[in-house]
Amino acid sequence: MAVAKLPGPLLPAATCVSLLFTIVLVQPANVHILQIMGERVRIIGIDPGLRRCGWGIVEAEGNRLGFVAAGTITPDVRVDLASRLAVLFEELSGVIARYSPAEAAVEETFVSAGARSALQLGQARGVVLMTPAAQGLPVGEYAANLVKKSIVGSGHAGKGQIALMVRTLLPGADFTGSDAADALAIAICHAHHRNARRLGERAPVRAGGRA
Repeated sequence: MAVAKLPGPLLPAATCVSLLFTIVLVQPANVHILQIMGERVRIIGIDPGLRRCGWGIVEAEGNRLGFVAAGTITPDVRVDLASRLAVLFEELSGVIARYSPAEAAVEETFVSAGARSALQLGQARGVVLMTPAAQGLPVGEYAANLVKKSIVGSGHAGKGQIALMVRTLLPGADFTGSDAADALAIAICHAHHRNARRLGERAPVRAGGRA
């Protein structure tokens, strides 16, 4: 392990130990922040759909993000609904088994095309939510506008803008189509918000009950 050289005269060993305990005891919040920022976690983002279901996996370590894999599940539209839902479950289960993500994130869907389309999409989304949860993964849900704002800075960004920003945030990312790009954006959104939530949970409570 490399040891950094400090400028100036060396301090006695007893003084160094005293300073170390002072840092840990007086500033525990800083220690928790370092632990959170240094944690590495693999996240799968899922863009629900009955015709096309995008998935994307990133690895997050603090503020650093890395691309792992991405793809799109496309059940045969000629088969019955139950069979298409089964394909979603089987293929998504295979992706999770292969890449072993620790957490999942799913986009909340909004459909205005009709009651039948909304019902079918809701059924597909139910499968998408259940599949990672059944394998023990915590599942986060994010509104589409929040995902767009987290990635592009605007809640009304187009799919082309999202794909461009995903490639910017994940250099070397290899994916095809807007569904996979959206899924990666969902995973990135989750990585950002999970860090913010965990930092808030670890913040020390001071007098008066405020962090």
